[in-house]
Amino acid sequence: MTSRRSFLQILGAAALSGCAPAGKPALPSGELLGPSFTLGHRLRDGVFTEPSETRRTGVIIVGGGISGLSAAWRLAKAGIDDFLVLEMEGEAGGNSRAGQSAVAAYPWGAHYLPLPTRESVWVRELLAETGVLQGDPAAHRPTYDERYLCATPQERVFRHGLWEEGLLPHRGLDAEERAQQKQFQERVELLKREVGRDGRRVFALPMALSSRDVEWRALDRISFAQWLNDNGFTAPSLHWLANYACRDDYGTSHAQTSAWAGLHYFACRNGEAANAASDAVLTAPEGNAWLARALAQKAGDRVVTDAFVTRLSVEGGTAAVHVAFGAKTVRLEARQIIWAAPAFVLPRVWPEMPKALREAVQAGDYAPWLTANLHLSAFPQERHGAPPSWDNVLYDSKGLGYISATHQLLRRHVEGTVLTYYRALDDVAPAEGRRLLLETPQHAWAEAILSELEIVHPDIRRLCTRLDVWRNGHAMRRPTVGSLFGSARERLADFSHARLQLAHADLSGFSLFEEAQYRGVVAAERVLALLGKKA
Repeated sequence: MTSRRSFLQILGAAALSGCAPAGKPALPSGELLGPSFTLGHRLRDGVFTEPSETRRTGVIIVGGGISGLSAAWRLAKAGIDDFLVLEMEGEAGGNSRAGQSAVAAYPWGAHYLPLPTRESVWVRELLAETGVLQGDPAAHRPTYDERYLCATPQERVFRHGLWEEGLLPHRGLDAEERAQQKQFQERVELLKREVGRDGRRVFALPMALSSRDVEWRALDRISFAQWLNDNGFTAPSLHWLANYACRDDYGTSHAQTSAWAGLHYFACRNGEAANAASDAVLTAPEGNAWLARALAQKAGDRVVTDAFVTRLSVEGGTAAVHVAFGAKTVRLEARQIIWAAPAFVLPRVWPEMPKALREAVQAGDYAPWLTANLHLSAFPQERHGAPPSWDNVLYDSKGLGYISATHQLLRRHVEGTVLTYYRALDDVAPAEGRRLLLETPQHAWAEAILSELEIVHPDIRRLCTRLDVWRNGHAMRRPTVGSLFGSARERLADFSHARLQLAHADLSGFSLFEEAQYRGVVAAERVLALLGKKA
């Protein structure tokens, strides 16, 4: 498999050469996409024109990702229609955006939703609205639309030259390692049912509903890797799985991830279905874009894209933002503002931001992330072992593997496919990862990614007709050791102002759909209370 050094060496060599290695097919064309670096750097530099006019609305929601769309969804459900969602990019959806080819839709980020827990009431309500959850949203084991339940086989891992079913390797392990795997799985099942001294589940989803028991929260003070070792879980396959899980959900290695966050990944997900196994997930070819569209439908034309907020003010009894629409800047005033953009942007636009809140924002760090979509003219050659799955992971690879956009279309005859490849840049410092994303050309990423994937699909270079790369320098807040409790993260989550509410997964300390939606709904309900409306 490709090590960190070899991946970076391939990346560097490809960047210098600008072409494929001798004797190999030419590299596929493609684009570098993602959140606008140009707009971000304009915000950092802080040079903008003054507003040329003033407009008014009831509520301003800054940010059209899942949190912002969820806030709009909740306001609309309460009968509020005097609001605007301002999205900096040309399309709303945040990390749940998608693309479309002649073959299939495909994700640019988030790509699945676990079966929702009993605590995830707003997720269940949304799914019921869309018809994906059928019957009573509060049912212990609801029925879900079969079209959105991930088709089998769901996942596999490539290790020692063979594909193995599932993500936890099992071939060629000695009795001790197999015993540790069994003990870990049993421990996870116990943790799913564990409650703290306050009667709450220790690991709930959303995380704000988890137990506040200080003994359990103390897990935040050690790393997940240390917790595994301290509890006798030393098996290489378990450490690989834990590291993969943290890199996949948090963009961070398990040696840096809070043990509370690492255990939360495994123990919070206890949703069940009447017509699926408990480890099933909900997905679609376009990933989670269908969920973003369902939320946005309630907002309608009140979602305004290419609306770049450059200043925020809540002083003097008036809430206002300056919004750049191309060369024109408008002052937009409102009774309430919901900040649903990433927290790290807020100090750039709010000069009067309280010092304690500013410090809380700046205490967090963000994981750089890369997604690539490979358009193939035909399905690639397979190695031996488990059959093609939706999620296909390479053991010990620096990438996180790929999902197949056409897996949900297996009942139809399709020519070609789209593979969505994921890569957390956790093996370099976040700032260095952002530099690599900014400076590395498309052809260099293409060469590094194809070099990795041709280990399992020898003909992938020949079949790949296009390879687009999505770069996100601040993809998600990192739940590092000590970052979740008794910390800056809680100051962000608890902040409330007479005219300003915060709403983003950053308030939870890590990025999941359930967290983003919950924070958006909570902010909307605070606004409803301040406006004297019934939630």
